[in-house]
Amino acid sequence: MSIEIFIAKRILPNRSQGIKVSQPILRIAVISISLSIVVNLLTLAIVTGFQNEIRRKITGFSAPLFIQNQNNADFYESDPIHTSPFIESKLQKIEGISDFDRVAYKPGMLQSARSDDPNTPQDVFGLIFKGVDKSYHWEFLREHLVQGKIPRFNEEEPSEEILISQKVANLLNLKVNQEVQAFFVKNEPIARKFKIAGIYNTGFEDYDSKLVLCDIRTNQKLNDWGISGQLTLADTLYQSQLLVRLDLQGNEENLLFDWGHGTSPYRGQLLPLTIGDTTLKVKIFGINTQNQTLNLRAKSEVKITRLKQIPFAGLEITKEALNASGSSYKMTYPVGTEFSQTIKVETRADAGTSNQYISGYEVHLNDWYQLKQTQGQLSGEVEMVPTEHGELVRVVSIFDLEQDLFNWLGFLDINVAIIIILMLIIGIINMGSALLVLIVIRTQFIGLMKAMGAKNKTIRRIFLMQASYLIGRGMLIGNVIGISLYALQKYTHVLTLNPEVYYLDSVPVELNLLHFLLLNAGTFLVCMTALLLPSMVITGIRPVRAIKFN
Repeated sequence: MSIEIFIAKRILPNRSQGIKVSQPILRIAVISISLSIVVNLLTLAIVTGFQNEIRRKITGFSAPLFIQNQNNADFYESDPIHTSPFIESKLQKIEGISDFDRVAYKPGMLQSARSDDPNTPQDVFGLIFKGVDKSYHWEFLREHLVQGKIPRFNEEEPSEEILISQKVANLLNLKVNQEVQAFFVKNEPIARKFKIAGIYNTGFEDYDSKLVLCDIRTNQKLNDWGISGQLTLADTLYQSQLLVRLDLQGNEENLLFDWGHGTSPYRGQLLPLTIGDTTLKVKIFGINTQNQTLNLRAKSEVKITRLKQIPFAGLEITKEALNASGSSYKMTYPVGTEFSQTIKVETRADAGTSNQYISGYEVHLNDWYQLKQTQGQLSGEVEMVPTEHGELVRVVSIFDLEQDLFNWLGFLDINVAIIIILMLIIGIINMGSALLVLIVIRTQFIGLMKAMGAKNKTIRRIFLMQASYLIGRGMLIGNVIGISLYALQKYTHVLTLNPEVYYLDSVPVELNLLHFLLLNAGTFLVCMTALLLPSMVITGIRPVRAIKFN
């Protein structure tokens, strides 16, 4: 054991000398160090919690990276891109990418539940419908599911199930398993019915009040992407014949139609009024303007079954739906002025090419902190390189989409630095004062030590060791209080927030072990280094005068 440590331990318990003067000052010094540790510890925990929780929730709703059409300016109302084996192969090869999702967005409105009071109007609420497929990463929303279940999407038909937030459910008075009306704008407003499969609540107000999860195929059709067609019978006669008409959805340019006798530009066929059982089919081809080749885009067929003839029922043509979708119905029309005929009409169409289009790819990463590096690598692979369909894409990050939010989080780092520096300055000033008091009340001891041949360096070390004891004591108290307050908030959420302002409903805290160790080590080292200056007072003390000092 060194002489400095031995002497420091011997004089440390002796508090009789100058106790009335020194004790209050020493207590203040210990309290200032404790307060500095508590404030800095909680500051780091809160800021880290804010940054990680907001980042986790944003990437839970979206993804760190997104691939979209190069021409897009609006994220939610964007030009689509084709699903691309070229892009998907690149995503699978880049090391930092864990997985990806195909998504399609469509703005729309949900209507509130009907009130028992007939005079109460039904409200509507504007939302973004996010279309996903059955392979979507549901882990985040499943974690925050409060009622119901995650929607199930099968491979046969687009699902009518949707997932909404607790905020939307409360605003529109909606419940799980309830049917809800939604409205969308295409060439004209259209209405669709959905069934609420589940309700989630993340506490992230900005997204909870904005997103509804639905089947991606629903949005692909609502956006009129690609081309599809449906054969129908017109409800008026044309030249005393039945008119079979092809109703198209999507881009109607550069198309030809094959009714079984070669391609032509005609979208309709005439059938005699006395037609018997028959099936009419049509194929829709797109013309590749570069090489003038034809590509099959969609198919549709109509099956007509003659049911009966009845006495003349007038000139009006009537239709009676046989199913909810309207793909099967009865039709009664006049045949001359002698009788009317009833037929059954069944129409069927494939999905066309709408399922080949998406808003883009959500790209998930193995490591958030490699986002910039992975974005640069991915951009180099897919940007400015036309896909199989001649499309150009760009790679955007969550920082681009939520720039204001991440700028705000960045300012928190500056606030943390300011708070830590201020609290350290307060601790250093108080510890410096405490050290000077210790030196003053031990002036005779210093004189005796010098008279016996002790060097200034040795005496300074003795007093710095005493100061280190006070710093360590303050740090221990501060850590106990700080960790206790941290645990209280983490497990009870005592401090709440307004989610409309702070994005979260309670103050998040997250204590990083590295931050904890660096804070304590940094506080100790900075304080001890700063105390080297006041300890130099010992150098100026003369033994003769010090021994006489009282």
